[in-house]
Amino acid sequence: MTITLVAPTVTDYEVSADLSTLLVRTTEGDALSVPAEKLRLSCKCAHCTRARFDDRFPEAFPAIAITEIGDLGYGLNISFSDGHNRGIYPKPYLLSLAGR
Repeated sequence: MTITLVAPTVTDYEVSADLSTLLVRTTEGDALSVPAEKLRLSCKCAHCTRARFDDRFPEAFPAIAITEIGDLGYGLNISFSDGHNRGIYPKPYLLSLAGR
């Protein structure tokens, strides 16, 4: 008998009605949420990484909203109301941000 362990992944997603939260569903049937501000603060794109390195990255993004989501298969490209649209969030990273 062979047992194969597969990590849970994101199967579906949507943005809350007020655009402040990303709601995700997993292969295990969990419904999880990640606030837009947490997503924006957790962006690992080159621009945000450089801004952190140069000590120019904001400490908060009050009232930030999710404006668009592109599904790349392995992750989501999330755009925000401050115009930032470079962040790609791999599905395992999204689950870690949601506390899974």
